[in-house]
Amino acid sequence: MKVLVAGGTGFIGAEIVQAAQAAGHDVSILSRSAGRGAGGAAVVQGDVTDPASLAGKLAGFDVVVDAVQFPNAPMENPKKGWTFERVDFGGTKNLVEAAAADGAGHFIDLSGCGAAPDGEYHWLRAKWKEEEAIKAAGIRYTIFRPSWVYGPGDVSLNRFLGFAKVLPFVPVIGNGKIRLNPVFVRDIAAHVVAAMGNERAYGRTFEVGGPEVVTMDEVIRTALRVSGKKRFLFHQPKALMKAVAAVAQHVPGRPLTPDAIDFVTMDPIADTAELQATFGLPLTRMEDALASYLGGGKGAAEVPAAPAAR
Repeated sequence: MKVLVAGGTGFIGAEIVQAAQAAGHDVSILSRSAGRGAGGAAVVQGDVTDPASLAGKLAGFDVVVDAVQFPNAPMENPKKGWTFERVDFGGTKNLVEAAAADGAGHFIDLSGCGAAPDGEYHWLRAKWKEEEAIKAAGIRYTIFRPSWVYGPGDVSLNRFLGFAKVLPFVPVIGNGKIRLNPVFVRDIAAHVVAAMGNERAYGRTFEVGGPEVVTMDEVIRTALRVSGKKRFLFHQPKALMKAVAAVAQHVPGRPLTPDAIDFVTMDPIADTAELQATFGLPLTRMEDALASYLGGGKGAAEVPAAPAAR
């Protein structure tokens, strides 16, 4: 099938591109910049925040995947238009309407675990509006709601490991007891590919998480162990870190914002029963997933390949 991945150069999008190519699909990337994408994928130039740039660009694609994230997510930058409202909701609305207008066959979206009209945080409400825009567009769709995502290119777990390279401790926001089921990015990619052209996935929303429910402290300790490092965890009160972020958000590049503190201390636990009943794909244990790219003397873990193209 002909597949277009919007956000195909990002953390999750790049994994989807690779998995779809490995499954035999003809993959292109939607990007604001011209050139070639990873793996030699063709680039379709367009910006999801500019509807005019998308007009006529999505014709001929069997599947359009929305994996767009704004730069430096989840640190919003309203001055540059990098917000959940403008990019996640507005960008998705523009993209799915363009896909429907151009006759694309199937729209696959990466939303977020916890999306709800009355969500506690504005990004959860933006994700809900994103999903509603997809359902209203008149196109076949599948929505995935990932929990906390990690992998070789993430900016969350790898940040903790970065601290371990230069400090005798790893700073942790809060008490480290929030519970989540982190999902390996390659598992998300495998499920997205399995949904392509799959009638069982049409018109459905799936939560995606890993097979283990763990605390944040357990996540960090597992990563340290697999990477062969011994560090103690230094817990910082959330209120203190939000005060620090209130200052840091005014530093060039906005390295931290108060909202980002809330974002990384959420406890998204995905219910994967429907996902597994529909696709039957394995979900990788965290230790095995980490060993596949951190090493630590354990060797590379076997990561399931995506299904072949239909």
